[in-house]
Amino acid sequence: MHEKSSNSNEKAGVTRRTFLGTTLLTGAAFFAGGSDLIFGATSPTGNSIFRLGGDLPVNRLGFGAMRLTGEGIWGWPPDRANALKVLKRAVELGVNLIDTADAYGPEVDELLIAEALYPYPKDLVIATKGGNTRPGPGQWVPDGRPEYLKQCVDKSLKRLRLERIDLYQLHRIDPKVPMEDSLGALKEMQDAGKIRHVGLSEVSPDEVKRARKIVPIVSVQNQYNIGNRKWEDTLTYCEKESLGFMPWSPIGGSRGLKTGDALEAAAKTHGVTVVQLALAWLLHRSAVMLPIPGTSSVAHLEENVAAAKLKLTPEEWKAIDALAG
Repeated sequence: MHEKSSNSNEKAGVTRRTFLGTTLLTGAAFFAGGSDLIFGATSPTGNSIFRLGGDLPVNRLGFGAMRLTGEGIWGWPPDRANALKVLKRAVELGVNLIDTADAYGPEVDELLIAEALYPYPKDLVIATKGGNTRPGPGQWVPDGRPEYLKQCVDKSLKRLRLERIDLYQLHRIDPKVPMEDSLGALKEMQDAGKIRHVGLSEVSPDEVKRARKIVPIVSVQNQYNIGNRKWEDTLTYCEKESLGFMPWSPIGGSRGLKTGDALEAAAKTHGVTVVQLALAWLLHRSAVMLPIPGTSSVAHLEENVAAAKLKLTPEEWKAIDALAG
């Protein structure tokens, strides 16, 4: 597999505390199961597993590397050594799905991943994206031209020091370019052996259906968290079709979760932070959910990973879901 988003919780607006005093993934007792081809019971460390495309096992709680870059997702991080330390620690904790994109930096994020982790552990899955350009800090402009996307794939391969990218995602559908043309280019790269699996981002069920007529789709990355369920219909479609659902902004991004006193009280009752409760809720919410919380802090990374340990009864989850809803 070594041939082969992402979000900040530093500003989540909640008080953090250490959870359980250890940070190795030991899994969630609430894993919902499914087809053995797609879902596995647990990894050796106990963390539940999802098989992307039916053949690529990943621990369901991954890491989004976007926040390792400079301010505005632009340029190099102020503390490069710390960014490398975060990536290495993620792998030590059992994370084997790292999400990035050529637009993060731009280019910086992919270079940091290679610098920190190459040669890669054999079970590490690096998911990257292309098709979103960066004219400047805080600016994002889709470019889905086939010739541009092919160039993106080749450049990501070089930066990541890979012969094949395990999961390559179309970062955004470009309204100026027919989806069929953009995905046709990725299909050509897949046929050439440069991409193993293809994913999409910020798409509706109808768009996924259209895309699947052109190239097999194994995952969708849409914004989704306990306080923002705009893409519920896409999640439902992914569940029906056994596609991985990678929620970006899983803890609300830089603005933090929209939480009320009741949700914070529930977190306090269980001895965790609201962030940890929100991540555990995502894992509980669906067996196809692959959260990719991001951070530039080792301490926050460890707290995020520990969220996989949270065990609640079905009644407690139901009550929390109602509070957030």
